Amino acid sequence: MTETQQQLLREIPSVDRLLRLPVTIDLMAVYGRSLALEALRAALEQTRQAIQNGLALVPANALLVQQAREWLEDLLTPTLRPVINGTGVVVHTNLGRAPLSAAALQAMQTAALGYSTLEYDLEAGERGARSVHAEALLTRLLHSEAATVVNNNAAAVLLMLSALCQGREVIISRGQLVEIGGGFRVPDVMAQSGAKLVEVGTTNRTHLRDYEAAINDKTAAILVAHHSNFKIIGFTAEPELGELAELAHAHGLPLLYDQGSGALLDTAPYGLAHEPTVPEGLAAGCDVVAFSGDKLLGGPQAGILCGRADLIARIKKHPLARAVRADKLCLSGLAATLTYYLTDTATTEIPVWRMLARSLADIGATADTWAARLQERGITAQVIDGFSTVGGGSLPGTRLPTRLVAIAQDGVDDLAARLRQQARPVIGRIQDGRFLVDPRTILPHQVEPLLQTLLRVCVPEPM
Repeated sequence: MTETQQQLLREIPSVDRLLRLPVTIDLMAVYGRSLALEALRAALEQTRQAIQNGLALVPANALLVQQAREWLEDLLTPTLRPVINGTGVVVHTNLGRAPLSAAALQAMQTAALGYSTLEYDLEAGERGARSVHAEALLTRLLHSEAATVVNNNAAAVLLMLSALCQGREVIISRGQLVEIGGGFRVPDVMAQSGAKLVEVGTTNRTHLRDYEAAINDKTAAILVAHHSNFKIIGFTAEPELGELAELAHAHGLPLLYDQGSGALLDTAPYGLAHEPTVPEGLAAGCDVVAFSGDKLLGGPQAGILCGRADLIARIKKHPLARAVRADKLCLSGLAATLTYYLTDTATTEIPVWRMLARSLADIGATADTWAARLQERGITAQVIDGFSTVGGGSLPGTRLPTRLVAIAQDGVDDLAARLRQQARPVIGRIQDGRFLVDPRTILPHQVEPLLQTLLRVCVPEPM
């Protein structure tokens, strides 16, 4: 180390000296003494490192405190932040899946702001059961004998298998041994439940006789896992749910169905392929159906089990049920979401269904308006044809026609990065050297913030 560097290191102020500054006193008032001290030490250490790397001047005290403030702001900025989803993927798992309805948000806020009847029976004046809050709505809506709610669908499947099949065999088609996002696999979930997996058929073709040949005195159930995130096409065969239900019941076995997506309405009227619904599974004879609350159902993250009352009762009594139970926010938001289905207003009030039901003409008119505003500021933008997708492990390979705002600019990857770094990050798609925004997945209250961000970041610099 040179003599100059040693002299500069001696000029670095002490922490005690910085603590006496008015700006530091203000800093401690906001962040507390402990965190402020840690931030000041970090700023001083950064200065030491910079001097050793060639810095020729010790920053002023006020600048050191400012560096500490920036360190604290970076530390305490939430990593879970709202973003504007311009990708056109409606149920975007990486971006939080289903946006919630106004009623669901209000119900969750009401439950969070104070005490509630989560486990209190007002009529009896004593402890009650949290299971009642959404289950009455579920049983009425699905025409199911019973239902219960846990924290997600993976937990629902694990609990179902643990309670009904532990230590015994469960028959499943090889073509249904799916892997979902994050690397979680059906065989692994089954192994954790203590059930023994019995694979039948082949990847592309499984027949009813394959299931029947595998049934023995160790069999606990037949399990069907819906192909929610992939398609098998070509030379394929698979028994219908009704056929499997008849086979299972003839041998005194339950048919368990991991429906997954939580679709309660038919997707076909909106230009999509038909997604098997939960009511269809129950009507076909499935004894327990497991599905998500935050995919096509359009509510908060939840796993829902519905079906035969005796089987649901066994599931509720299993020790694992407490470990995976839903909290008050989930239950209140789910109940509010289910109410829309009961009142036939789901397609107008639940954001996921509103997006799926939105007409191409309406999307096109919106895209034209946005492109015109961008063009007024000299931004190269045009409206092009494109496709939206459902996402969230639902309707794989199915696309909805849409109209996209395409922004052409040199360095499109850099443009996308700058949009992600904004106070309200904008996430879009890059295709053919252009940044694309799909109006389908932009929520009404995000329209003006989106346009202001695009105008600020994309406007060409003056020559």
